[in-house]
Amino acid sequence: MSLSDQESLRYSRHLLLEQIGEQGQLKLKDAHVLVIGMGGLGVPAATYLAGAGVGHLVLADFDEIDSSNLQRQVLYREQDIGQSKVLTAKSQLEALNSLIQIRAVNRRMDEMLLGMEVAQADVVLDCSDNLATRYAVNQACVKAGKPLVSGAAVAFSGQLMVFPFNRPEQACYHCLFPNAQEQQLNCANAGILGPVVGTIGSLQALETIKLICSMDSAAQGRFSSFDAQHLEWMHIKMQQDPSCPVCGQAHSAP
Repeated sequence: MSLSDQESLRYSRHLLLEQIGEQGQLKLKDAHVLVIGMGGLGVPAATYLAGAGVGHLVLADFDEIDSSNLQRQVLYREQDIGQSKVLTAKSQLEALNSLIQIRAVNRRMDEMLLGMEVAQADVVLDCSDNLATRYAVNQACVKAGKPLVSGAAVAFSGQLMVFPFNRPEQACYHCLFPNAQEQQLNCANAGILGPVVGTIGSLQALETIKLICSMDSAAQGRFSSFDAQHLEWMHIKMQQDPSCPVCGQAHSAP
């Protein structure tokens, strides 16, 4: 497989990068990426992945566009209010890059459908906005052994976690938040500054590209918290909980 003349021209700035080059761009072209949630995080993440030439992009969401979304979900327009997020995003991203394949999953995913979609993906991005979905996506990725790039944001704060799941002793999302309750603070009641989700979503795309192109990254296996108000980061190395029911020894024992 090789790049066409059109692709070589389009991705010429990638080809100049030693860490990507033609082989990396071919990996991106062959990659299958699942983006769960097409809100404030999913919009920038999917946009940069489409622009980067990820060959197979799956967008999953069942929500419709609301006027309050437009403050930060900048892929959508006023005339899109009331329309499906994933169908609108698919149309917009196809206009950005006609050389890739984009599929929309415009429904709530049950355990079976989620497992099927994760199993087909090379990398999964959790861009959801609720704890139940994060737990479900994490469990599906652990079960399938698929890399997970997880993001979250509220008010002026953001979080980024990259779970490569390429070693049995690596932590998962459940290890970090084993007894978490659904947060009282969310974008609907605490607000969100648009560029915060833009920052985290863009970093999710960045880390996804690194995973696909087999690039080293300090973000893998650590919890990163972003304070946008003071422009500060805090990083914590993630440790597996041996008793974790999702990825720990109890889970793996026969």
